[in-house]
Amino acid sequence: MLTKKILFSLLLLWGLSSRAQEGIPVYWDYLTENLYLLHPSMAGAANANQIRLTGRQQWFDVEDAPNLYTASVNGRVGEKVGLGAILFSDENGNFSQRGVFATFAYHLLLSRNYVDLNQLSFGVNVGVMQNTLDESAFDLTDFDPIISGGSQTDNYFNVDIGMSYYFLDFYAHATVKNVLPRERAMFTPQLESTNQRRYLASVGYVFGKYNSPWSYEPSLMFQATDETQEVSIDVNGKVYRKFDWGKLWGGLSYRRNLDGAQYLNGDGSVTSQRSQYLTPFVGVTYNRFLVGYTYTYQQNDIVLSNGFHQITLGYDFGERREPYECNCPAIN
Repeated sequence: MLTKKILFSLLLLWGLSSRAQEGIPVYWDYLTENLYLLHPSMAGAANANQIRLTGRQQWFDVEDAPNLYTASVNGRVGEKVGLGAILFSDENGNFSQRGVFATFAYHLLLSRNYVDLNQLSFGVNVGVMQNTLDESAFDLTDFDPIISGGSQTDNYFNVDIGMSYYFLDFYAHATVKNVLPRERAMFTPQLESTNQRRYLASVGYVFGKYNSPWSYEPSLMFQATDETQEVSIDVNGKVYRKFDWGKLWGGLSYRRNLDGAQYLNGDGSVTSQRSQYLTPFVGVTYNRFLVGYTYTYQQNDIVLSNGFHQITLGYDFGERREPYECNCPAIN
C-alpha cells in the first residue's frame, strides 16, 4: 500500500508540475465570474469594467504544495474594443512561474438593436513569463551534471487566441493557449517538447424567465493538450438568485480525465486510475463587489491529499452599459 501511494503521488506531482509550466493552470475560475482568466475574447465583454483577484492553495497538509495567485483587469474601450491585463504567480515546490498578459479583444454586435444579445467576440493574449527552478536545496553529494545547485531562470513569451459567441441565453467559447512552440533553456530539450498547446471549448445555456429571480445554468467544458493528447471534461450546474442588492449564486462541477494514469500495486500488478474532481462553489455579488469560493475534492482511491481551496474577489467599475433582455450573467 505504501509503495502504491508513493508511486502514484510522484506521478501526480509530475503531472501537476508539467501543467504548471504551461502558463496559468486551468482550474474552476470561470465558474466564479472570472471567464476572462480563461478566454481572452471575454475582455470587455461584460457591461462593466472588471477587476478580479484569485488565490488558490492546494493540499494544506503537504509542504511546498502548489499555489496560484492572479490579478486581472478588463474593460471596454469605445463600442467594440476590449482591453485587459493579467498578472499571475504559480508555485509548485521548487518550480515557480510568474508572468503578465496583455489582451486585445474585438466585439461584433450582430443583432439589429441593443436589446437582444447576439455578439461574436475575438481576443488575443500576449504573455511574457519567467520560469524559475530553485535547486539550492538539492542533494549534491551524488554528482549530477544537470543539477547546478543554484537557481535557474528562463524567460519566454507566448500567445493565446480565442473567440466567444453569445446569443440571448446561449453561449460558447473556444480558446487555444500557448499557440507558439517554445524551447526553454532550463529544461533538457530531449525530455521536454516545445509544444505546450492546450485547447479549451465550452458551451452553456441559462434557463429561466427574463427578470425572474431564479435562473439555472448547465454547462460543459472540454480541454485537451496537443502533445500528450490528454483530454478532460467538466460537467457544471449553476443556480442564480437575484435580489435588489445583487445576487447569490452557487453550484457544482464534476471534472474527469478521459486518460488513465497507471500505478503499481503492492502485489506488483499495474492498475489504471482516471483522476476525477468534485468542486462545489458559492458566491455573492453585492452592488459592484463580488466574493466567490470553490473547494475541490479529488474522488480517487489513491490521492496525495484532499483539499483545494480557492477564493475570488471582484469589483466592477466604470459606467455600466444598458443590460440586454436576456439571462446572460457573464454579460449583464
